[in-house]
Amino acid sequence: MSDVNALKDQGNKAFSAKDYDKAIELFTAAIAIDPSNHVLFSNRSAAKAGKKQWATALEDAEQCIKLNQSWSKGYARKGAALHGARRYDEAVEAYEAGLKFEDSPALRKGLQDVKDAKGRDIDASDSLGLGKMFSDPNLISKLAANPRTQKHLADPAFVQKLKLFQQHPALADSALQSDPRMIDVLGVAMGIDMKGFSPDDGFDGLPPGFEDPSLRPRKPRTPPASTSRPPPAPAPAPAPAPAPEPEDVEMTDEDVEEAKAKADALAAKAQGAEHYKAKRFSEAAEYFKKAWDLWPKDITFLGNLGAAYLEAKEYDQCIATCELAVEEGRGLRADYKIIAKIFGRIGTAYTAKNDLASAKKYFQKSLSEHRDATILAKLQATEKAIVEAERQAYIDPAQSAIAREEGNAAFKSGDFAKAVKLYEESIKRDPSDARGYNNRAAAYMKLMALAEALKDADKAIEVDPTFVKAYIRKATILQTMREYSKALEALQAASSADTANAHAQEIQAQEFKIQQALFTQRADETEEQTLERAMKDPEVAQIMGDPVMQQILQQAQGNPGALQDHMKNPVVRQKIMKLINAGIIKTR
Repeated sequence: MSDVNALKDQGNKAFSAKDYDKAIELFTAAIAIDPSNHVLFSNRSAAKAGKKQWATALEDAEQCIKLNQSWSKGYARKGAALHGARRYDEAVEAYEAGLKFEDSPALRKGLQDVKDAKGRDIDASDSLGLGKMFSDPNLISKLAANPRTQKHLADPAFVQKLKLFQQHPALADSALQSDPRMIDVLGVAMGIDMKGFSPDDGFDGLPPGFEDPSLRPRKPRTPPASTSRPPPAPAPAPAPAPAPEPEDVEMTDEDVEEAKAKADALAAKAQGAEHYKAKRFSEAAEYFKKAWDLWPKDITFLGNLGAAYLEAKEYDQCIATCELAVEEGRGLRADYKIIAKIFGRIGTAYTAKNDLASAKKYFQKSLSEHRDATILAKLQATEKAIVEAERQAYIDPAQSAIAREEGNAAFKSGDFAKAVKLYEESIKRDPSDARGYNNRAAAYMKLMALAEALKDADKAIEVDPTFVKAYIRKATILQTMREYSKALEALQAASSADTANAHAQEIQAQEFKIQQALFTQRADETEEQTLERAMKDPEVAQIMGDPVMQQILQQAQGNPGALQDHMKNPVVRQKIMKLINAGIIKTR
């Protein structure tokens, strides 16, 4: 569609520059892309009229009317083509047909011009003797019977010219200047012998009283005397009615009333914009509506009206206005970018109404017209919101408990894969319950999916930091992964969370097992090997590089009791326990 608009704009520019051939070429190219566009046929008709190609101009005008029978401009084009072809009665009918659809000043003016031209032709025919001579219905038969003129009828073009003069007697005044053979025709029509007026060799003259403008510097030679009386010199013929100037293409020459309406509408739009910037949205809406009422050919007025309603939180009015703008815009062949923007505004209104499904639909429509980064971001945010809304709508703690119990039953029966699926359903039904994650971690452990099990244990702790069983589960997973130091840290966190000491024995028993495993693992290590192994842990390396911790460790070597004092600081205690678990600080 953008190619069509570009070709049309270039055609309009060529027409304005009176380069009619170029304009016709461009409009023809646009028609090849969009043959249902009545405006293109209207514009090409105007360009052909500029070249006085009345027949083809008429064809384009009639095609324009066929595509849009209620568009008055098409009838104006038809009237202009018929006027140029001097088919006045038909031109009058065309203009009058257009006036039935729109009482346009341009149509009224065209109708009056045709009537005036028809009157001039009638007056010229009545006053000009030559016109009466050529209007004789028996003229052709008289010429065929005359030996002098009989030979001229062998030329079809000459015969066609005679018929044209018979249909339009007003054109007869140019007959003698256009073709010297007309002298013979004139003689037969007047019933006189024109031999005496035959031109001498080497001279293209006309009978007395007729002057060829191209030969004015030369005086015509006096013809020999003849017994026949020369024809009387005809009275000077009035100038033929001028063919109508081609009407400018629709976009380049608006009639006065329409131009005024457009100017008033733009002024109202500007006032509306000022109110909009000042956040006076109800006043802005009034002016935008006034702009559309004054000149309903620019859907940006409706788009701005929709924006004012949107800011005023009148969402239903915004949606209705923008849908009207799209409907009108299709008929006016508005720019697809403007249509896209209006679709996006509808989507924003539906978002504000929390109708996310409709919002998604209109954001997608907007992107189908024109891809815009802002609208794309809104669509993505809407899709995420829809997913989240569906997730929230699925939450049901009661159903979560049922699924968890079913998962426990599958776990006890040894169907761990089924247990994983049931625990997953429990989590979806209530993602705020840490038990679902912790139980799924146990099922993953049985399936030896230790990485997934560790993620679930961490998620359970994130959901409920006081859930002691999640810390114990994490320690068990890390122990299975032979990450003994990290397993001890998990148990230490479990002890901190177990304020009621409900799991103290379980924690101590597991810690003892891990310490035994560590002792076995490090039994043959030298201090250098222990330090080398421990420094592979980034956290240990960071602690060992801390100047404060270096000072504390140096002080502890000379005074072990000082280390207990430093342990009272929670941050320092955590770091010291990390070093103890790594084997750098040894305890008895």
